[in-house]
Amino acid sequence: MRIAFYVLGQKGYASLRAFVAAFGAGAVAYVVGARDQGVDNDWYGEIQDLCKTNQIELRERGTAHSGSADFGFAIGWRWLIKGCANLVVFHDSLLPKYRGFAPLVAMLIDGAEEIGVTALIASSDYDRGDIVDQQSVAIEYPIKIAEAISKLIPLYTALVLRTAQELFSNGRLAGKPQDERLASYSLWRDEKDYFIDWSEDAARIRRLVDALASPYRGAASYLNGEIVRILEVEPVEDVVVENRSAALGKTIFVIGERPVVVCGRGLLKIVDFRSQTGTSLAGSIPFRSRFENRK
Repeated sequence: MRIAFYVLGQKGYASLRAFVAAFGAGAVAYVVGARDQGVDNDWYGEIQDLCKTNQIELRERGTAHSGSADFGFAIGWRWLIKGCANLVVFHDSLLPKYRGFAPLVAMLIDGAEEIGVTALIASSDYDRGDIVDQQSVAIEYPIKIAEAISKLIPLYTALVLRTAQELFSNGRLAGKPQDERLASYSLWRDEKDYFIDWSEDAARIRRLVDALASPYRGAASYLNGEIVRILEVEPVEDVVVENRSAALGKTIFVIGERPVVVCGRGLLKIVDFRSQTGTSLAGSIPFRSRFENRK
């Protein structure tokens, strides 16, 4: 039995590496990889080197590939896969919660106390197939996305190895139907979803900033008509702000050259904020500044 891998990012790389170490390169039919311009490091180079070292065929997404596979494993993959009849998807949530796109980001913004990975059999409707296996880990806040990913990687590798072992031992997978009454969806995200809504609670805004930190490009806001990237914030003890709804996003204090901004509830100190070119803006903006989610 040979397995095709559709892999993206650090989770895909780590899972493929663990599989090759456990079962050998001969058990890999081929690998399909992709580049991701929206992150600091898409791990494509590492995937490419791993395949080259082990003489595994690697093709970029959208190109034809030779060879046949008995099963396919999709890990960190963000696109529909056609032509792979026996496909196992490894998904960034504890299904049936958070079906869909960027579920880990959504869970961190929502303040989920537990994150995890689900192995499921692909179906015609995304993320609705039978569940093969799940693993979870508890988290505490504050937590940045990179740390959350590092906590998920051991779960990914464990699920990939267990699922593969079941296939090699039994030639098939047994899955359990999802409970549709518990289902929820995380929708696709685009550039607009990077922008901070300053009417939100300060704690939620902080979780948003941490969830969109490296390897992502960072939460965004408009400042004097220009987009700035907000990479780190800290809570500041709240005060009574008269007509608060009219003061959202305004600087109320400056602490150590860092502006303290009014939120819908609470205050946030903008510890690290940068221009689109990466230049730090600490100490360089006027006191009367307003951060906005639109021009």
